[in-house]
Amino acid sequence: GVAMDDSKVQAVLRWPQPSTLKELQRFLGFANFYRRFIRNFSTVAAPLTSMVKKGVKQLSWSSAAVQAFKLLKERFTTAPILHHPDPEREFIVEIDASSTGIRAVLSQRHGDPPKLFPCAFYSRKLTQAEQNYDVGNRELLAMKAALEEWRHWLEGAKFPFTILTDHRNLEYLRSARRLNHRQARWALFFTRFDFTVTYRPGSKNTKADALSRQFESEYQPLSPDPILPSTLIVAPVQWDIVTELTELQATSPPPADCPPDKLHVPQALRERVLQLVHCNPSSGHPGITATLQLLSNKFWWPTLRSDTVNYIRNCETCCITKPSKQLPAGLLQPLPIPQRPWSHISIDFVTDLPPSAGHTTILTVIDRFSKSCRLIPLPKLPTALETAETLCNYVFRFYGLPDDIVSDRGPQFTSCLWSAFKCLNVNISLTSGYHPESNGQSERLNQEIIRFLRSYCHRNQADWSKFLFWGEYAQNSIRKPTGLTPFQCVLGFQPPLFPWSGDPSDLPTVNTWMQRSEATWNAAHTHLQVAIWRQKRFADLHRRSGPEFAPGSWVWLSTRDLRLRLPCRKLSPRYVGPFKVIRQVTPVSYRLALPSEYRISPTFHVSLLKAAGAPRGADDLDEVWEQGPPPLIIDDEEAYRVNEILNSRRRGGVLQYLVDWEGYGPEERSWVNAKDILDPSLTAEFHQNHPDKPAPHPRGRPRRQQPPHVRSRSQGGGSVTIPTSVVPPQSPPE
Repeated sequence: GVAMDDSKVQAVLRWPQPSTLKELQRFLGFANFYRRFIRNFSTVAAPLTSMVKKGVKQLSWSSAAVQAFKLLKERFTTAPILHHPDPEREFIVEIDASSTGIRAVLSQRHGDPPKLFPCAFYSRKLTQAEQNYDVGNRELLAMKAALEEWRHWLEGAKFPFTILTDHRNLEYLRSARRLNHRQARWALFFTRFDFTVTYRPGSKNTKADALSRQFESEYQPLSPDPILPSTLIVAPVQWDIVTELTELQATSPPPADCPPDKLHVPQALRERVLQLVHCNPSSGHPGITATLQLLSNKFWWPTLRSDTVNYIRNCETCCITKPSKQLPAGLLQPLPIPQRPWSHISIDFVTDLPPSAGHTTILTVIDRFSKSCRLIPLPKLPTALETAETLCNYVFRFYGLPDDIVSDRGPQFTSCLWSAFKCLNVNISLTSGYHPESNGQSERLNQEIIRFLRSYCHRNQADWSKFLFWGEYAQNSIRKPTGLTPFQCVLGFQPPLFPWSGDPSDLPTVNTWMQRSEATWNAAHTHLQVAIWRQKRFADLHRRSGPEFAPGSWVWLSTRDLRLRLPCRKLSPRYVGPFKVIRQVTPVSYRLALPSEYRISPTFHVSLLKAAGAPRGADDLDEVWEQGPPPLIIDDEEAYRVNEILNSRRRGGVLQYLVDWEGYGPEERSWVNAKDILDPSLTAEFHQNHPDKPAPHPRGRPRRQQPPHVRSRSQGGGSVTIPTSVVPPQSPPE
């Protein structure tokens, strides 16, 4: 090894206390030559180096400076023997930083059993500018300085070396989503080295931690230990689990049936190994087969396959991002066949049509027995009261009140007005959310009407209302699955459109008319049974039996029809949740316990659901809904951290931003007024990346005065203040 010259050590011990600046500079220069032998050199010598700053004309020995001079001489006598760096062995770099300096230890394992021995020490005092760095940047500075100091040993090393730190977030540096200019330069420098950042608690990181903690308390209190801003963290990049398993296997022999070329993983480490192999970006959340292949290359334990299957089935990332490759769940459930015309109807709207004679919407009504329809043009999408009045004027006064009305879950059909129809013995059947197949007859009629109007109005689209009654006549004149036309099924004959189109016939008696109508309905009912059986047989070829969810179980909800306010649909999660099942509504639909922020119907078809495990630590529903962090309190106002700004718009002349809240899911993103954004760097970065989006007016225009609770200074990670009158406590703004 390498040690200091004993004669030089004795000279230091006899060194008198300097009385001039030149003498102090001479002592520090001599001591600096041996600083690689002395732990915490920069911190110990800090009171002395501050005495030789530019502008100091004479020495003024304080008690701290005298103590530092004595302590530094004592360190010369206790300096350890340094081992020569061996390029055939793996290097270990231990780093640490404090508010006054940065330190590092270069070590290697020697002996049998292998033990760590120091090869070199490094420490230096932080400059005045570097002392203004936050703790995360000081830790990164310690890493960069250590790699620069020992670059001749570490760059191009034969084996990947390990950097030990007592700050876990340094593991996430290489997967950071957003870096400032300084961090980007350092990250580029780090790419020249092959290393793994491994977290080790401060209680175990004794060497480097001692360099930064042993004497610091004499000069300056310790700083708290937050590291990188949480907005930079994505996922760990590397993890040195193999070393830990190897050391464990040396002290605890594996089972006899463990293959000799595999590492046995004990029960306590299995989940960590599964996370390393399955969640690492280099593997990319593979499926069960691929994960088993990756695991079996290095690891073994008796329940490897079953543990892998359970882990992947409960992997949240896989559950919300991977689409289902199975057939849609839920076999076809046909609606009951009515016994007479217009006793059971289905209604829907055709919207977004061009204005035609003051109309932009069509109310479609279809009789589920005869397939007869009514097409009613409307000036706009009606309210619940207007819908009820339209049905009374155009349907109910001709055919009477129906027994059942099937509709989707639009606001026109979910209001209290429609609930009042139950007093008239009219049942309102609402379809499950985002499953238009439940109201298939209306959806099919809408398609046919659009096709008809397109055929005659593709040149002049404003004429569609003129052709609408022809479309209704055409639909009621076409033979349906009943074996009859809707006119024949309802009226008993096909109404002639022209005087010569029908054959003259005698009027039947009342009894004959009743008998003929009853026979017609019976025949239509038989034909409908055959048609529905055939339809179900073919539809079920492309479906599978749906899973049954017991009340209290948990499910994922498909985002296929949800508005998640995401910039790119292709990169959006496929599922959200999990949510608790309240009850089974029909054989193929379930009611879920959704947070109030969703503002959608909680009843969903089974094809939109898939089983999920209960969230960890969630004993009741509220714990799952309140997974997001609590609000910050800034000037006695609640504020939430902003993860990212996604979009901008103007509403009523006010600039608004679509905000992704830190700690909350994509379904809770919301629009926020620009004046409430506290961190101007967030909006500046957004407009730099999206110059075409609405932006603040140029300087020079009059600006509206901000409310007193809004502050324009930057907050870490970005924050936005939301008045409590707008946003309820403990939930992000909606």
